[in-house]
Amino acid sequence: MIHLPDKRIVVTGGAGFLGTHLVQRLERLGCRDIFVPIYQEYDLTRADAVERLLAQHRPEVLIHLAAVVGGIGANRANPGSFFYANAIMGIQLIEAARRHGVEKTVVLGTICAYPKFTPVPFREEDLWNGYPEETNAPYGIAKKALLVQCQSYREQYGMNAIFLLPVNLYGPGDNFDLESSHVIPALVRKCAEAVEEGRDEIVLWGDGSPTREFLYVEDAAEGITLATEHYDKPDPVNLGSGMEISIRDLAAKIAGITGFSGRIVWDATKPNGQPRRCLDVSRAEKEFGFRASTPFDIGLRKTIEWYQSRRLAPASKNQP
Repeated sequence: MIHLPDKRIVVTGGAGFLGTHLVQRLERLGCRDIFVPIYQEYDLTRADAVERLLAQHRPEVLIHLAAVVGGIGANRANPGSFFYANAIMGIQLIEAARRHGVEKTVVLGTICAYPKFTPVPFREEDLWNGYPEETNAPYGIAKKALLVQCQSYREQYGMNAIFLLPVNLYGPGDNFDLESSHVIPALVRKCAEAVEEGRDEIVLWGDGSPTREFLYVEDAAEGITLATEHYDKPDPVNLGSGMEISIRDLAAKIAGITGFSGRIVWDATKPNGQPRRCLDVSRAEKEFGFRASTPFDIGLRKTIEWYQSRRLAPASKNQP
C-alpha cells in the first residue's frame, strides 16, 4: 500500500473534468504536494516538455489522466490527431517515469479499447478479442497500446505501472460543448436549450438502441485513488457502476428532469457507435474494494442542476 499524503504526486489532466475531482479527493485525503501541469507550460506531446516536467517536479506517484477525447462526432472528425496525441503522450510519460524512477505510475485507458462486439458484461480478459468500434478505434487502440507498454515495462524493468479502464463518466463540471461532448452532457444541453427557446423537437444521433454504462465522476475519482493506494498488478481493471441503459431511455430520463416535453427525433443516418456497453466490475471490488456508490438518477439530477445553474445569459448562450 502507498500512503499518498506522504508522496509527491503529478496528475496530468488534473485541471480537466475528471482531474479536478481527483485532485480534490487527494486533497481531502491529506495530500499536499500535488502538481497539475497545464498545456501552455507542458505540451505532453513533446518529449522535451515531458522530460522537463519529471525533472522539475520529481513525482513519486504519476497519475496520467490527460487525453484528447470527444463523442462520436469528434472521433470521426479527428481520428489521426486523436490517435497521435493520446499515444504519444502516454508513451513518452511512461518512458520518462521509468527513467526517473517514479515509484507508482497510474495510466487511465478507455472503454473504447474493447472490441465492438464484446459480450456483455465486458470482462478484462475480452480486451484483445476483436477490433474496437470503428468510430473510436484510433482513440481506443492508442490507449490500449499504453497497457502493453505498462505490462512490458513491468516485466523488463520491474516498473510499478497499473492500467485502469473507466466507463463513460458524467457529473458536474463535464464538457457541454456540442462539438466535442459525450452523450449525457450533449442530451442535457439539447433538452435545456429546447425548453428555454420553446422548441417542441430535438434531433439525436442514431436510433436510440445502443446501451451505455455511466460512472459518476466522484465515484471514478474514488476508484482511481483506491487503485493508486492498493493495486500493484499488471492486469487491467474496469472502473464502472455495472448498470446499463439504452440511449433512448437515457434521453427520456433527461427530458423528464429538464422539463422537455417535446418530440425526440432519431436521425438514423448518423452512427450509433458500439451496440452495447456494460462492464464486469468485480475485479475492482476484489482487488481494491471499489464499488460505485452514486445511484444513477441522483448523479444525473446533480449533473443537470449544475449545468442549469451555470447557464449563461441568452446573448451568450451559443457558448457552453
